[in-house]
Amino acid sequence: MKKTDLAMIVLIAAVSVIVAFFATQAVLGGQANEAVEVDTIEKISGEISEPDPNIFNSGNINPAVEVQINSGSQ
Repeated sequence: MKKTDLAMIVLIAAVSVIVAFFATQAVLGGQANEAVEVDTIEKISGEISEPDPNIFNSGNINPAVEVQINSGSQ
């Protein structure tokens, strides 16, 4: 490669980077300096409330228990 070829590649790469930078700034915009209000959450307490007795009671079916259905000996 000649020196002029290498210099031309470097020049084209530099111009491409500069054009890409300004194109991105035009599309995406610059840095926003607006004030933003952020909602805060309530403090989490360590208290545990009792579960609803209509949902969690001793008469419910336990899905964790394995059930085997046999229709007789085969």
